[in-house]
Amino acid sequence: MSLRINHNTSAINSHRNLQANQASMAKTLERLSSGLKINRAAEGPAALVISEQMRAQIAGLNQAIDNSETAVSLVQTAEANMSEINNLLTSMRQLAIHAANEGVNDEVMLAADQKEIENALSTIDRISSQAQFGNKRLLDGSRGAFGTTTGEDLEFVGATLNSGDSRENGFDVKITQAASKSTILGATALTDEIVKAGEQLTVIEKGRMATYTSNADDTAATVVQNLRNEINRKGLELDISLTEEGQIEIKHKDYGSAYNFQVSSSTAGVLSQDANEIEISEVGKDVKGTINGESAVGVGQILTGVKGAACVDGLSVRYYGEGKDLEIAADCEVADLVVEGEEGQEQEPRPEIPEDGISAGRVFVAQNSMKFQVGANAGQTVGISMKSTNPENMANGIANKSNYQSLADIDVTNFQGAQDALKMIDTAINQVTSDRGELGAFQKNTLESNLSNLRVANENLVSSESIIRDVDMAKEMATFTRNQIMSESATAMLAQANQLPQNVLQLLG
Repeated sequence: MSLRINHNTSAINSHRNLQANQASMAKTLERLSSGLKINRAAEGPAALVISEQMRAQIAGLNQAIDNSETAVSLVQTAEANMSEINNLLTSMRQLAIHAANEGVNDEVMLAADQKEIENALSTIDRISSQAQFGNKRLLDGSRGAFGTTTGEDLEFVGATLNSGDSRENGFDVKITQAASKSTILGATALTDEIVKAGEQLTVIEKGRMATYTSNADDTAATVVQNLRNEINRKGLELDISLTEEGQIEIKHKDYGSAYNFQVSSSTAGVLSQDANEIEISEVGKDVKGTINGESAVGVGQILTGVKGAACVDGLSVRYYGEGKDLEIAADCEVADLVVEGEEGQEQEPRPEIPEDGISAGRVFVAQNSMKFQVGANAGQTVGISMKSTNPENMANGIANKSNYQSLADIDVTNFQGAQDALKMIDTAINQVTSDRGELGAFQKNTLESNLSNLRVANENLVSSESIIRDVDMAKEMATFTRNQIMSESATAMLAQANQLPQNVLQLLG
């Protein structure tokens, strides 16, 4: 055995192990005090990167949950205001039905009904303008997609969340085919001879039938009037008239290919081509055209941008023009064009409608629909467009004999006005309830469903992050106890190692 005093290798070895044990114990103490398995990047670089990304996602999910809950509160606020508007419209409908009871009511009663309706309209207007969530107005139309049009026969109908904003330049609307009504025009005039012989006329629409047989005291005009009364009494959606040439013309009240009717006459050509045979009316046409050069689908007079069309997805306009209006427009476009005839004379070319259509005007859309961030990442948004519930913006474009342009115009002080008011109020009720249904579906199927999904995702992500980052306290306590014992043992061994050079003194004795 050799003895050296310049270098105490045993002490150095014991000191090294003591330092290692103390460093391990320090890390264990840090983990136990922080509860984290990874406190710095050096302890697990890959795990740190993953866990920090998870932390960012968790923070985003927590905020998305708060966003969704706030969005639900906003929708509930709007729906509560619309519920009150529904109640007011129901009261107005009851008043209109009372006013329509012409045989009992006098002028004072009608004036009272009208006054109450005007008060209800004023309340609806106030709710529409004042309903808000924080400082954000909800039902005045500023939180939806709305627009205006240029062009005499063009009207803005609506837009969706996917419709683009065009408030500066607008979208050009071109029409290639105007909508028309299902029509039948008798080929034979209704003469006095036919009337006196007892002409039987029958009209059928949606399974409802109106029929009238003329008598010797009738004229062509009274036959048409009596058949008109039967049509109205049976609730057929048809208009009947007598042309200057004495032919009977019947048209459906609605535009488009979805409506038709059947007719029959006891004399061939008066209505049906063959006597006592059922003949189907000429099919109506749906409007055709494009919006901003994009494809659009026509239903009746309404033209709507197809799904996925750039900027015009869901954008709807109504074209009131007739087919002859397109011919006139085409004629104007070629009015300045001339061709030279065989003898050098100038001749105007026949007007033809271009394949891309005739411009009917422009539609300007302001897109202010509300969007909500309901996810932890960019692009995870949903939105909804809230329409105006102002009386001036409800029941627009509804055909009526009183020429009411909107719900705000209704007047029940006369019988016809009360009848048309009922039609306008029913339309407004349908609009509000439809909007409420859309809000309810958005809340239930979009916000609340997404909220449930977010909470589950948040729970799973927190669990995953915990597995990577959090310390196992029981395991770490066992490690701490081991390191503590090893540190104490290393300290004792260092003391023993420092005593080894003392053995040299025995050699000097």
